Amino acid sequence: MRWSAQSTTDAPGTTGATGTLELPGLVRTTTAPEFVGMQFHEVRAKSALNRVPARSSMPFDWTVNPYRGCSHACVYCFARNTHSYLDLDSGRDFDRQVVVKVNVADVLAAEVNRPRWGREHVALGTNTDPYQRAEGRYGLMPGIIEALADSGTPFSLLTKGTLLRRDLPLLARAADAVPVDLAMSIAVFDDDLQQSIEPGTPSPRARLATVRAAADLGFRVTVFLMPILPYLTDSSQQLDDALSVIADAGAHRVVYGALHLRPGAREWYVGWLRDHRPDILDAYTGMYARSAYPPRAYRQMLARRITPLIARHGLQGQVDEEAPRPAPAAAPTTAAPRPAQPALF
Repeated sequence: MRWSAQSTTDAPGTTGATGTLELPGLVRTTTAPEFVGMQFHEVRAKSALNRVPARSSMPFDWTVNPYRGCSHACVYCFARNTHSYLDLDSGRDFDRQVVVKVNVADVLAAEVNRPRWGREHVALGTNTDPYQRAEGRYGLMPGIIEALADSGTPFSLLTKGTLLRRDLPLLARAADAVPVDLAMSIAVFDDDLQQSIEPGTPSPRARLATVRAAADLGFRVTVFLMPILPYLTDSSQQLDDALSVIADAGAHRVVYGALHLRPGAREWYVGWLRDHRPDILDAYTGMYARSAYPPRAYRQMLARRITPLIARHGLQGQVDEEAPRPAPAAAPTTAAPRPAQPALF
């Protein structure tokens, strides 16, 4: 990417469309012609590992998030409300104001090499995507992968980003040292709907090709078929078509779940419905009137509809309907055995 034409604003604050933004550890704010309307706020983080709250239902205790905010701009993104903690809105600011932890790999390496670190499973991609477009500029993930593998720390990675393919050789070598679980999120297989509802993501075809590339290296890849969108992507034919191409791409397992709408995502998604699908707005209003989740009857119907289709296509399946956010499996899978190669870490 060409960043020679980028503009910068030095710390301690940055002034732009959002006014003055104060962030701990802010180094500078950058813009670039390749990212029209976006700003990247580079910070020096004091920590990289985040402990998951004990009350969470997640099957892991630690996460790493090199970015906050996401240029994938998924209308339904569950993480949108986290931007409110930065005094930014959960709509366009979430899509266009991205915080970059430029020293995250070095900080992580120091943390996982402390004597008291228990080499517990670490999940990547549980909040915002580590392989969003900015990763092509900042290149944070190779250092993160090396830090985890070198310390003997197992990890999982969930992404919508095809930039994952850049790091597949590195991940394959990491899988010789520690358990590594790879997952690709593909929620929408209709190109027009995908461009409308998640305009910053790679195409479904490109993501399926990435699944194939990982499978060809021996990874037992999981595809997150979620969120399944009521009235938009949940018909039997749509699910069957999606599972068919997922299986053809070499995926091993599918995790599925219906859309949930928490504050931040709810307002943004309802606005999208109002503009693009007002015909189903009332149905959504009724469905999500009492909860961030659709009614149990809908989730049971979805399970009855999709479970036999998953089996028909020779995939393993898992429902994630109760989880507050997508997560890799509790027991990560590793790549299949490969010929011996020189140790990287």
